[in-house]
Amino acid sequence: MRIASANVNGIRAAVRRGFGDWLARREPDVVAVQEVRCPHEELPTDAWPEHRLIYHPGLLAGRNGVGVLTRWTPSAVRMGFGSRAFDHEGRYLEIDLEPPSGPPLRIASVYVPKGASWEGPDADPDKHRRKLRFLSSLGAHLTRTRREAAREDREFLVMGDFNIAHTQLDLTNWRANQRNSGFLPDERAWFDTTLSPRTLVDVVRRLHPDRPGPNSWWTWRGRAFANDTGWRIDYHLASPKLAASAITGGTDREPSYEQRMSDHSPVVVDYRV
Repeated sequence: MRIASANVNGIRAAVRRGFGDWLARREPDVVAVQEVRCPHEELPTDAWPEHRLIYHPGLLAGRNGVGVLTRWTPSAVRMGFGSRAFDHEGRYLEIDLEPPSGPPLRIASVYVPKGASWEGPDADPDKHRRKLRFLSSLGAHLTRTRREAAREDREFLVMGDFNIAHTQLDLTNWRANQRNSGFLPDERAWFDTTLSPRTLVDVVRRLHPDRPGPNSWWTWRGRAFANDTGWRIDYHLASPKLAASAITGGTDREPSYEQRMSDHSPVVVDYRV
């Protein structure tokens, strides 16, 4: 089973840049997408003839929007995670799937707020505190829904843009970014509490335990992409049994800057189920 996550940075722009061709070539069974940023009636559905899109656009026009492209009809769909503060923003979507082979699945797509630095010239403490509130609510929900999935004999997988590099291996210039949003101690500590061998496993890091990256985001500016000066902020976090079934995984980094679909590249994992 091939499962992917992709922050498309605007689905219509991503399709113009080759997202549909990527889907046809890689043939994933499921793709979690973030920053879709498109009303339902304007979705370029011709780009995914083999999939259906389950989509939570939120209420902020032109912003956010998460979804799951799937070959199979979901047996349940849940939009948001029970937060009055965040559910209207289109940042979390969860579906249950019954694949023709393999275990039943619970799949979630998440787009965590970017936040801001706590100090320095670009500091915005309110944005930072808001991101931490989102993470706290999300963490509590992930515990609840993971346990519920286990009671139903479902494997659980949450994917998306977490806007956090967890460890020093997860960004190129970690020393220079220690005071920047996405690599702050309290953000990384949240990841520490979310992951464990019994709860959720970072699948790509399990497959590449000592390798820097593989990065999944690069600024559009300069030669960051060409030099692979980026961040790994897009993840597959899976229940332990599903994580252990991962065979291969990493970033589908485009061959050149000109061929980029987004400022992120898809993270693709093959699971033996």
